[in-house]
Amino acid sequence: LFSTDRIIAMSFPSSGKQSFYRNPIEEVARFLDTKHADHYKVYNLCSEKGYDPKYFHYRVERIFIDDHNVPGLQDMLKFTASVREWMSQDEKNIIAIHCKGGKGR
Repeated sequence: LFSTDRIIAMSFPSSGKQSFYRNPIEEVARFLDTKHADHYKVYNLCSEKGYDPKYFHYRVERIFIDDHNVPGLQDMLKFTASVREWMSQDEKNIIAIHCKGGKGR
């Protein structure tokens, strides 16, 4: 996990065999619940796969961006509007954003 004051960039929160080389979803949820309880929202930018949003108390928004591609303008506007709204609700609010590897999108 890479963190600034209010933005966390990470790789895909995974389960099963992928959790050996990506962030285990249970550990990501534990970290966010411990450090930012009730003040985080997760943004999944992966078009390839998703996960059960219950891990993050259903505070997950998915924006479908294909790997190694530029997002569409509508997707970027939707994303930035959502982030702006979430961050303005409370100064403690943070976002955790990810794609598959954590750096491509």
